[in-house]
Amino acid sequence: MQIDHTVLAKLEKLSHLRIDASKKEEVMTQLTGILSYIENLNELDTDALSPSFSTLDGGTPLREDTPRGPSTIASDILSRAPQGKDDFFIVPAIID
Repeated sequence: MQIDHTVLAKLEKLSHLRIDASKKEEVMTQLTGILSYIENLNELDTDALSPSFSTLDGGTPLREDTPRGPSTIASDILSRAPQGKDDFFIVPAIID
C-alpha cells in the first residue's frame, strides 16, 4: 500500500497529530516501508498452526507460587515522609 497525501491527512486527523510540511514526504516514505513489511507477514502460511501455538515446549514456565513474609516497604518509605497515616502520604490540600 502506498501512503499518499490524502491518506496522511486522514491519519493526521485521526491521530490528532500535526506533521510539519517539511517532514511529510519523509513520514510518507517511512509509513509505506512499514506497511510493505507488514504485507510480507501476510505471505506466511499459518494454516497449519494452532491458535495457541507457542515456541516453548510445555507452555509458559511459571514461578513457584509461594507466599512472602510481611513487607516493610510501605513503612520504610513512609518513615522518610514528613507526614503519613495508614500507609498513605499526607500532603497539603491544593484544591479548594
